[in-house]
Amino acid sequence: MTFQVLVADSIAPSGLAPLTADPRFEVIVRPGLAGEELARAIEGMHAVIVRSATHITRHALKYASSLVVIGRAGVGVDNIDVAAATERGVAVLNAPSGNTISAAELAFSLMLSLARKIPAADRSMHHGGWDKKSFTGIELLGKTLGLIGAGRIGGEVGRRARVFGMRVLAYDPYLSTRRAEELELELVELDELLAQADIISVHTPLTEVTTGLIGAAQLARMKPGALLVNAARGGVVDEEALIQALESGRLGGAGLDVYEEEPLPAEHPLRWAPNLILTPHLGASTREAQQNVAVEIAHAVRDALLEGDFSHAVNAPAIGGEEMRRLRPLLELAERLGAMAAALLGEAIAGISVRYAGPGENLTRALAAAAVTGALRPVLGGGSINRVNALHIAEARGIAVERVDLTARASDEEFLDVRLGSAGGREARVAGALVAGRHPRIVRIDRYRLVVRPEGVLLIVRNRDVPGVIGRVGSALGAAGVNIAEYHQARLQQGGEALAAISVDGRVGDDIVAGLQALEDVLSVTQVVL
Repeated sequence: MTFQVLVADSIAPSGLAPLTADPRFEVIVRPGLAGEELARAIEGMHAVIVRSATHITRHALKYASSLVVIGRAGVGVDNIDVAAATERGVAVLNAPSGNTISAAELAFSLMLSLARKIPAADRSMHHGGWDKKSFTGIELLGKTLGLIGAGRIGGEVGRRARVFGMRVLAYDPYLSTRRAEELELELVELDELLAQADIISVHTPLTEVTTGLIGAAQLARMKPGALLVNAARGGVVDEEALIQALESGRLGGAGLDVYEEEPLPAEHPLRWAPNLILTPHLGASTREAQQNVAVEIAHAVRDALLEGDFSHAVNAPAIGGEEMRRLRPLLELAERLGAMAAALLGEAIAGISVRYAGPGENLTRALAAAAVTGALRPVLGGGSINRVNALHIAEARGIAVERVDLTARASDEEFLDVRLGSAGGREARVAGALVAGRHPRIVRIDRYRLVVRPEGVLLIVRNRDVPGVIGRVGSALGAAGVNIAEYHQARLQQGGEALAAISVDGRVGDDIVAGLQALEDVLSVTQVVL
């Protein structure tokens, strides 16, 4: 098929080459759209690519019935309503690596400019001055840099700081000790960083947790005369508190590239604060970064549409590339286990538990999303739920989703256990495994152990373990013209109850299911279409 891609902002044609050079994509470039015009332009598109000028709002997505991905040529997705996209099952992709060096170099430039008072000295010179005494600065050698956030950009700033002979501390709750050692950073708590750092550089996303992270209390804990740089996201630093700290002289200076409101209003008090360097969100404003993020997002959109690779998604399990190709059978197995468990439960789902054992790491979110998709698709319809919005839909419906990493199994098999519960206390359990790393099999249905291919149409028959049942079931299906492909039977003990998974060549009518259920010693029959 041909994929339709709308480019809604100005992006260099060379940056779109991964798409324009592929005949499977039709790229439509229409920058400057907004409102109803943008919404109509998105109608029928499989992907939309934007930079920062175009805002993808809930209204912009009102006709987006075919949309699969929204690509942002940059890191932040502030101009995209991610919640609205997620509700529609649309993956929001970003380009997290393309502007890393540019953003790190800008942060370090602000640091150097503050340390040597370059902007103020420059202004003085342009006004005819030669005032050396007023612009005495500090050396970076021997000073302590505190990184608040040590991801890609923060790590690059840390590397440059060490070259300048600085000691580098880092506060990052998500950074492992091993990774900190690789980056040669000293992991500390925030209060310790504030107290020890001569210069602090912020590199965190804007979230509920990080909004106002650096407020009046934190600024008061900093060393007198310390410097602060924020080239990450506006809102992480409390602007009013920053102005007060600068005006009181408590803070030696600050450099900002990002603001709570952008563009920064002409009369904003930040513009008159002393010892403050302001730049208009220039972190990614280099020729190299603009080219890099365009190419990166074009590749990401291409891979998402062609291969289901959502490794660049901010609202979907981030698995892609070779890992996605390796995991596809496991994800498909999870979805089918969820579908079978839902059919066997036969009631409204109150909770879902997904348990994984195997060599993979950090897979339970992706597997849970797949299992929830399979479980809820019969209720919601195939087009309204996918692995992007499944967990969101479950939460919205009050369905608790539990994810459990089990200890690795002794064999090479990857094992997956999906359990669904109802409000009334009923439970349906289906487990599966990847045999020899690539062959998906159902290995357990409730308490019964058996090996079944998770495909096609299965009739799950519960019966008493007495002679003649298998013959009666087979005869009834034969009389109805239903061909049996495979018949798997399991029991817990002789003469008790048994369960059969019967693979047939196509969906059977309700009358045939009712006829089987009426047979002597048959307790229940459930048809599952996988």
